[in-house]
Amino acid sequence: AAINMNYKFDTSDLTRRLKRTFDGNLSYRKLFLLLFVFAVILLYIGPSFLRWLFGSTEPTRDQSMRCMDDRLTPFYLQNLEYNVNIRHQPAYPHEHDAIPYVGNGWFGLEVQTDAHLNIFLGRALLQPVNFHPIVSVASAGQQEREATVVEYLTGIVHRFQCFPDGYHVSYQYYAHRTMPSVLVQEIQLTNTKNQLMDIELIVPRISDWPSAIVKNVKLQHGSAILEYQVITGMVDMLPIAGNTDDKKVRVVSIVARKLPRVITLKKRGTTKLELLLTVNYSEPIPRDKYTAQKETIEKHAIEAMNRALLAAEHGEHNAYHNFKRDHIRVWSNLWETGFHISTSKAENTLNGNNINATMYAVISQARAYEFEQSVTNGRKEEIARSLTYAEGCYDSYHTLQAENLWRPMTSFEQLNTVVGSWMLTLEKQGCHNLIKAGASGLVQAMVLSFGGFRFSNQHLELNIHPKYLHRDYDFRRLNYGNMTHLNISIAVRDDNKAVLYVALDRSDRNYYACDAGCLDDPVQLRQSRSTFPVKLTEPVTSILYITSDKKHMEDLRHAIHVKEVVEAPAHEHHVIALHRHGHHLGGLPTLFWVSICVIIIVFHVFLCKLIVKEYCEPPDKMKYRYSKP
Repeated sequence: AAINMNYKFDTSDLTRRLKRTFDGNLSYRKLFLLLFVFAVILLYIGPSFLRWLFGSTEPTRDQSMRCMDDRLTPFYLQNLEYNVNIRHQPAYPHEHDAIPYVGNGWFGLEVQTDAHLNIFLGRALLQPVNFHPIVSVASAGQQEREATVVEYLTGIVHRFQCFPDGYHVSYQYYAHRTMPSVLVQEIQLTNTKNQLMDIELIVPRISDWPSAIVKNVKLQHGSAILEYQVITGMVDMLPIAGNTDDKKVRVVSIVARKLPRVITLKKRGTTKLELLLTVNYSEPIPRDKYTAQKETIEKHAIEAMNRALLAAEHGEHNAYHNFKRDHIRVWSNLWETGFHISTSKAENTLNGNNINATMYAVISQARAYEFEQSVTNGRKEEIARSLTYAEGCYDSYHTLQAENLWRPMTSFEQLNTVVGSWMLTLEKQGCHNLIKAGASGLVQAMVLSFGGFRFSNQHLELNIHPKYLHRDYDFRRLNYGNMTHLNISIAVRDDNKAVLYVALDRSDRNYYACDAGCLDDPVQLRQSRSTFPVKLTEPVTSILYITSDKKHMEDLRHAIHVKEVVEAPAHEHHVIALHRHGHHLGGLPTLFWVSICVIIIVFHVFLCKLIVKEYCEPPDKMKYRYSKP
């Protein structure tokens, strides 16, 4: 009974307080407090109440979306660093929309179900062959999710399909670098259901190739004997720029494994397919010589398949691992020379994602001769000499400002256009010797062109106007001779002035550098960074010179005729702010945000104090405070 009386007393006391609160005019503090509480309730409870009232629920991710997220998660960090490119099908608005592509200079293709092979023509892989090598799982009317991941550093394209029926497929594609006639397709099909499942495959096929002849052969693959198809035919040379053999034909022979149309997936298990395909073709020949060349080219394609099968021995995990590792090792070597640019938030600005995608596309259309098994030692020595002799490359303005070289590559035709433009530009701007060296030379030539570097008469010069140095640049492992690599960086300091840093990655002799005009004494370069100011001359000259001949550098000050040499002015703040923050105002200082936080904290402390005083003080004291005199 005592408990009931206390409860009744407390309830009646609370009722009287509420009645007294709402009697008469509300004070401003009470009104503010009520509005604040109402706003909080509306903010946190309102959305849930409305969903309950109108029967709508939060959107939930379907099974295929969760499946796709699981497949792509390992690549998200690399995507932020622009080392890979993730592209959904169709592409999401925020993604860099460049088609997935594999190639090694001997052949190439876009990674999609209906893609056809392309072989060398003119300056790049521009000659189509109406053979479609991609093995894929048919959708069978299902609304599957699909995405591709291009790994620039390994030259491997990953492709993922997630189907609502409870299975998903992972693909890996690469055009092998040490065995350039080999296309590799690794397919892993995973069934998550506890039941057998029949899957329809899209297998390699011919389209509109009337001269193609197909025959079957059996080849040894480890302990098994597998059946392969040999497709041989002629391809008319296209009349395009750079091709002088448009009246001739090529003999093309392809060896591909014969696959069933339907494959059965085991219960809650994984099925793996490791498929190899070889491509061989002749030099352009007159049409009447086709019959004489056919047997030879066909024989070479079969021999290439036998070598590939031996290198990736069936059932021998280490052998196949080494086969794949050799390919990745070549791509790692190609990327040793590279370029980094600070990310800009300004609209329509060139960033690392576009640069890496373009470099990958261009490199994929050139052979890495020095790493190929079939290349003779004499040819490798010739390539090494071409890499060390870069006189005259690159003889024009830096290519980061050439918009035609950075066009979108959302289609196969656009990719070929961009690659063709790069090949032509580098060739005509003095880099023809590097292009002859293959993929390694192309990487060097492209990186030289990014900064307007030029090898000229015993020295390397950095020929870029200081007004373009409003972002950070890093040029990694530039070749200077056979035994010397240079690292050159351009950084924008807090005072908005650019500064140069130069270091030797390795060297076989002493090297020296001087800034614009070479009026100061030469500075000997070491593995630690040497700092040089960015200077502006009248007339404008290169801002950095590097050579191994100290006497040559001392003579340059008398050969570079300038009227005035001053330190380059600082870049305007709004230009730097536009790139760093995406608008001209720039980032607000730290003190501003600290002040805002302090104001918010003080406001809430004051508010809590008001609440405590209003409701926690004794009633007699409150009566005294509000009584009239």
